This record gives sequence, structure tokens and C-alpha cells, in this order.
Amino acid sequence: MRTIICAHFYFTNMILPNQKHLFSLPEGITYLNIAAQSPSMKAVEKAGIDGVLEKSHPYKIVGNSYFEPVKEVKKLFAELIDVDDYNRIANIPSASYGLATVANNITLQKDDEIMLVESQFPSNYYVWEKLATKYDAKLTIVSMPKSTKNRGKNWNEAILNSISDKTAVVALGNIHWANGTLFDLKSIRKKTTENNALLIIDGSQSIGAVPFSVKEIQPDALVCAGYKWLFGPYGCGYAYFGKYFDNGIPLEENWSNRLHSENMTGLTAYQPKYKPLANRYSVGEHASFIHIKMQIKALKQVLIWTPKAIQNYCKEITADAVLKLKELGCFIEDDNYRTHHLFGVELPKELNIDELKSKLKAAKIFVSFRGNYIRLSCHLYNTKEDFEKLMNCIAACL
Repeated sequence: MRTIICAHFYFTNMILPNQKHLFSLPEGITYLNIAAQSPSMKAVEKAGIDGVLEKSHPYKIVGNSYFEPVKEVKKLFAELIDVDDYNRIANIPSASYGLATVANNITLQKDDEIMLVESQFPSNYYVWEKLATKYDAKLTIVSMPKSTKNRGKNWNEAILNSISDKTAVVALGNIHWANGTLFDLKSIRKKTTENNALLIIDGSQSIGAVPFSVKEIQPDALVCAGYKWLFGPYGCGYAYFGKYFDNGIPLEENWSNRLHSENMTGLTAYQPKYKPLANRYSVGEHASFIHIKMQIKALKQVLIWTPKAIQNYCKEITADAVLKLKELGCFIEDDNYRTHHLFGVELPKELNIDELKSKLKAAKIFVSFRGNYIRLSCHLYNTKEDFEKLMNCIAACL
């Protein structure tokens, strides 16, 4: 623990050095798409292999194997999002599972409003559409402003202006998943509190790369996929549940979520009570030996780096390219209203998208395309040179 604390202090007080040596990314590959899927660190990869080998000797798997590693994962994630009680953390297999759990425990009145922002990720839309239909409530979508001038500022103002006494739920990310626009959660939380509305946050594209404090924002729930910025395996995630959900109903009745389930000799002395707080919401078999070992290694490393230092590093390696891309006629949101680990680049209308895709493929540069946008997402294994290669490909298509 002392080593982690010392490293944490070191990294938060300087620009991090490049960390590509911790990954197995081949030379010549420019990976700017962690927002889709993170590469595994070598240590996380090894932890997964250790988990596979553990199953080869099942006689070594004892009662505590199902519980103690899970507690460690919860404590690590709780530390990352500034939560004192790890019992408010649930282990989930996906953000959609967490959002479904949240929606399953919300009761609405006819004509209540659920507020979303335009073009949310499908998992954070369908669940609210279903809930609105169930209670004959209304979905309110706050559109992204058409004009690029002060777009982030105006979008945030529109969100705040859309929250009223009819609003029952506001569900959105800390940032927009496709273009990195920052949403002012502190002001949104203030407005939702004034109107007795719930604030549900999808942190899948921000937690681990952007500083976040539950104590500061006080969301009612936060869900987060674990395979992006948290470097876990595909099929893992995390959720924080606030007081509103303390006595809710889980999606499934997992034996290990019940009180005293550690006493495996007494499992058929059926227990009516759940373990405290969010433990009831953890998915069945969340003690998966492979996943948990990988998650522990990954979360420990993210905590050593710190989201603040990661954000600073990404700003450092992208700053020059952002200026030059703007000079080429691209639109990128103002620095004050976007993140640096993930941001959208609106390409000039005269640029041939198909030609650009071909050039990027030939140069082994990996990004996400969103219509006339490209979404760039980077991390500590990237360099300024990666962005220079990208910029040269774009310039060659103009």
C-alpha cells in the first residue's frame, strides 16, 4: 500500500512518462480507439491467465475465494470514485445491466419526464424508453446545438433549462460518449435536487480517465463498463447505488448476495435478508476468478496513475495536433467544454471520407468514425507522433 501511495503522489505532481512498455501493442500500430475497447496491460493479461490456471485446480478454491477478492475490487473502485463505503458498489457484467437495475427500481407517475441528451449510447436510451412506456411517462431529449459556436456551453445551458418540476429522472454521461463534450454535473445535480429528480450517470467513457467524486456530485446511481478506461476484461463493470436504492429489488436472486452467505455449510438455512446496501445488485457469479484477478490488477494501476495525471498526459500529447487540425478546417470543441482523453473531430465537408479511411488503414491508425466525425480516444501508450501521423493522413485528403 505504501508503494501505491508514493507512486500516486509522484504521478499526480508531474506529467506521466509514456507507459507503452506496460502493454503488448505492436510497433507500427497507432491505436486511438480505447473508447471502443482497451488493450490489456501485460500484468492484467497475466492475471487472467492465472485465473484460468486456478480453475485447473478446483480443490484449491475455498470459501473465501468467492468473497475476499470481490471485496478488494469493490474497495478499489470505491476509492477511484471517492466513496467511503464499498458496500455501495455492485459488481455488474455491463453498463446495460446496471442501468436495467436502476430502472427496475424507479416508479414514475403519468406524464413524468425522463431527460436524456441527444444521441446517447443505445444502452442508455432503450432502458429509459421502456420505462417511459411502462408508466406513460415522457422522454425529453435535449438536442445538441446546431451552431458550433459556444456549442458545449449552450448545450449545458439547454440541459439545465430543460429540468423542471415535471422531471423525474435525468440520465446522461459525465461526457458525451461520441464527441467528449463535458456536462456540468455539479450544476445538473443542483437543478435535479431542487426539482426532486434522480440523477443517473453513465461513467463508461470517463471513470478512470477523468477525476470524479461521488461526494462532490452525489449522483443517485453511477454505472460504468469496466473494459474501456478501467482496463478490465470484456464482460465486467461497476455500479454505485445511493440511498434511493438501499431497499430495492435486484434483477436476480444470487445466493452470494444474501446475508451470511460466507457460511457455505448453512446455505439452505434460507436467509430473507440481503447483504447491506448495493451488494444485492451484484450479478450472479461475480466472483469469476479470471475477471476478478484482471480487475484487481487493472484498478490498482489506474489508481497509481490517477485520472488527473492521465487527463494531463492526454492534453499534453494532443494539444499541438488539435491546433493544427483546427487550422485544416476541422471543428473540435473548446477545451473548457470537452475532455482530452476522448474528443470528436468534425471533418471539413470537402474531405473524402472513404479516401481517409483507406489512408488510415494503410497507416495502421485505428479510430472510430461517427458520420462526418472521427472520435479520437487516447491513453498513456500514445504519443504526440501518433497524432502527427493522423493529422498527416487528414491533410493528405484535403
